[in-house]
Amino acid sequence: MTVADDSNEEHGHHLPAVEDWPRGFGEASWWPFITAFGAAGFYVGAALYVLAQGDQPLVGPMIGPSVFIASALVFLVGLYGWVYHAFVKHFWSRDPNESSANALRWGMVTFLGSEIATFGAGFVYYFFIRTNTWPPVGDELPELLPMGGISEMLGSLVLINTIILVISSGTLHWAHVELRKDNHQRFIAGIAATLLLGLIFIGGQVLEYYEFIVHHGFTFTGGVYNSAFFGLTGLHGLHVSLGAVLIGIVFIRALYGQYSADRHVSVTTVSMYWHFVDAVWIFLVVVLYAGAELHA
Repeated sequence: MTVADDSNEEHGHHLPAVEDWPRGFGEASWWPFITAFGAAGFYVGAALYVLAQGDQPLVGPMIGPSVFIASALVFLVGLYGWVYHAFVKHFWSRDPNESSANALRWGMVTFLGSEIATFGAGFVYYFFIRTNTWPPVGDELPELLPMGGISEMLGSLVLINTIILVISSGTLHWAHVELRKDNHQRFIAGIAATLLLGLIFIGGQVLEYYEFIVHHGFTFTGGVYNSAFFGLTGLHGLHVSLGAVLIGIVFIRALYGQYSADRHVSVTTVSMYWHFVDAVWIFLVVVLYAGAELHA
């Protein structure tokens, strides 16, 4: 039986023809391409939203949000198919393979390297506008990070959100440690706590956007700082949302008993991703929130 026959018999219509796929390399799949197509749609939707602003918009106001929502659905479907067929379906039928596990870990490291470049481009834009007059002429900055005493700081939404995200990294690390000890119940509890904290963080960022836009008139198109603020925090919020989806998948798989002390590469890679978005948020708060309050 050929590689193509074996793949088609096992997976049916979920895989493309693989007659020319190199032996020993793995199996071909459309799911990563579907996922990437949906992810690219996020940026297209955001660009269309910008083009819909101003006195002479180039597109209708609902086209951008519609493309963004449709892209999110495509992304989630692709992610589901990718994760299920690559990791879930035959989890226990495969023997632990340290070589494959290391390849996946290095794949995540490479992906995070590209993410550093993505966020770096946004920070370069912010640092560029900071070299000019600050605050920017015509821009009225909201009180992003209150500095008027400890009680006021504790009441700040961004500080609460920061604490929540830092704690979530701690609960995820604890869950991973307990899994390596084969303590499955504590592992599930740690993953559940991390997922809950992540969802609370996302809700807090949505609330912050609501306060800025509705009560302060601080919108995406209000000035150069506005675009930097919403661009970077929105990009980070998108990454946290993806991280919450990944942690949700890990949580569901954990409920089905699909992890053990020697089978946890998915937990490792998702942990790497979550700790990365946590570190980016701390840097973002220091530079974009606290930094905005420092006037030359």
